[in-house]
Amino acid sequence: MTAIAGDSTIAVLARRWRDPAAWLATVDAFAILTAASLPWSTSLPAIFNAAMLVAMVPFLDVRAYLASLKRPICAVPIAFFLLALAGTLWSDAAWGARLYAVGPAVKLLILPVLLFHFERSERGFWVFTAFLISCTLLAMMSWIVAFDPGLSLKPAGEVSRGIFVKNYIDQSQEFTLCAVALAYPIITLSRAKKIRPALLLCAIALGFVFTMAFVVVSRTALVTMPIMLAVFGLMHLKGRTNLMILCAAVVVAAIAWAASPQLQQTITSFTRDYQLYKEQGTATSIGERLEFWHKSLRFFADAPIVGHGTGSTHGLFEQAATGPTALASARVIGNPHNQTLNAAVQWGTIGIVVLYAMWLVHLLLFRGEGLINWIGLLVVVQNIFTSLFNSHLFDFHEGWMYVLGVGVAGGMVLKARRSDAKPESAGFL
Repeated sequence: MTAIAGDSTIAVLARRWRDPAAWLATVDAFAILTAASLPWSTSLPAIFNAAMLVAMVPFLDVRAYLASLKRPICAVPIAFFLLALAGTLWSDAAWGARLYAVGPAVKLLILPVLLFHFERSERGFWVFTAFLISCTLLAMMSWIVAFDPGLSLKPAGEVSRGIFVKNYIDQSQEFTLCAVALAYPIITLSRAKKIRPALLLCAIALGFVFTMAFVVVSRTALVTMPIMLAVFGLMHLKGRTNLMILCAAVVVAAIAWAASPQLQQTITSFTRDYQLYKEQGTATSIGERLEFWHKSLRFFADAPIVGHGTGSTHGLFEQAATGPTALASARVIGNPHNQTLNAAVQWGTIGIVVLYAMWLVHLLLFRGEGLINWIGLLVVVQNIFTSLFNSHLFDFHEGWMYVLGVGVAGGMVLKARRSDAKPESAGFL
């Protein structure tokens, strides 16, 4: 009997090994695990993503995949990576620094893979659900750590209020994305008179907002969240509704300001940091950014067409550093904290054109109606505006948020359009 059972198990496994649907489900599972682990870890998403790529190989339709790469939404990210790779040829940095600087662009190669896979998968929405649930659990953990900092997994010298893992910038980007993304289903459910699920989602969204208001928030999130909400209002709401929401937002903001010393400290630090930089040249957060941007513009002017090459940024800042170490002018960095300038310094005008072309084709991909279009559009909009203050496309966490969000949502949108898309529209995308 044992031998028969063993043979039966082997037969089942053999059938599943030869079953394309089983491999498709396996790829979906690894994509879901990648999204679920992203708020908590850096190593786990890399492991799950690598496993996802391996699981795609046995039944990959190579001809169809290669044909899909001709679409601009796939071709431009690949071109960006190839530009970073080619930029190593004219860089003056050590080869180790050049190859290391190519690394952040490698993740862009996963975008065409995700677009291709989720154009055929039925489980794309599971990826976003997993990310939302994971972020909700992280928000709950953030409150717990705020009251008991000893529970944080951060090293003793790096513990900050309400941060269980990673850092406050990554956490704020996740919470902002989830809170604003939930606006669409909340409005949709409310219009359909489905009050209970609408109230549940509203409570989750407010939970993210209150976590940022009373526990920890990044200044980038404070600047970009109103922009993202404005985009939602202009696209999906009428003027009267927008006015009502604006009034409600002002009231909520006023209450949060009055009740949250953390929020007050974060906002007032804008003026304080700027004054310290302008009057004393102190290396405050805002002062450093202004110094980085000023120097980066100068570097760009020195090589406006092709830039200084991949990995050259650190060496350029090192040569331009002046004054005591306490001053912003003495800071040496390999990242100018602005995605456009990051591309401009290394690859000049060519880099800027490729970067903006990628953002543009991905924005156009999500120009339709529906929740998935809204999620994809929001991911791109958030990346564009947060990249004014950071190089978020090249940062690990925010970069993967972009790749997963655009790749999964884009594939779902293409799947929905495939049966009724106009020939010229399908060709452009």
